[in-house]
Order: sequence, then structure tokens, then C-alpha cells
Amino acid sequence: MSAISGIRSDSLSYTQLDDDTPRGYHQYMKPATTKLIRRLKIVEGQVRGLQEMLEKDVYCIDIITQTSAVKQALSGVEDALMKDHLGTCVVHQMKKGKESTAIAEILKVYNLKRK
Repeated sequence: MSAISGIRSDSLSYTQLDDDTPRGYHQYMKPATTKLIRRLKIVEGQVRGLQEMLEKDVYCIDIITQTSAVKQALSGVEDALMKDHLGTCVVHQMKKGKESTAIAEILKVYNLKRK
């Protein structure tokens, strides 16, 4: 069995750790998860605001300013997730002897961040 398996659900793809990952492994991160969900809800509101700005024919520079704010907010969420992943999931994989899986994930995220 591989360390991760691809899953598709509602046109979203994500990976899931094997059965050897402890249940509730991320439960200690609950406060961090709650903060990230709150931040994503703020981003969601910003995106709705962008839609309204376009509908109301708001000045282009004002819309571009808001799109930049949304990108920065999403980048902050991404950075926090990456930090948590490297500090938890990758460490867990390394301890379980799955160095090649951990390295592959690190390189994948690194390449995504470079785009």
C-alpha cells in the first residue's frame, strides 16, 4: 500500500494518509484549524465583494487592489498550512520510514509555491 492515495470528490482532489496515520492526528491543531477556517471565510467574503464591485462597475484600480488583498490572504493560509504540514505530517512520515514519500511531498509543494 502506498503512503498516500489520490481521492476525487466533487471535482476536488486531495490526498489521504495511510491507515497507519493515528486517528485524530491533527486534533491537537484544532485552534490552528479554526483560525484557518475563519481566515478562509474572510477570503470568501472578499471574493463576494469583488463580484459586487464588478457588478457595480467600480473603478478598475480599486478592484485590482482588492484582488491583490485576496491573493495575499490566500497565500497566508497556504503558508500556515505548509508550516503545519512540514511540522506534523512530514515528520510523522519520516519517523515511519517513509522518507521518499515525505521528500516527494516537500518537492511537490515547493514546485507549487514557485508558480
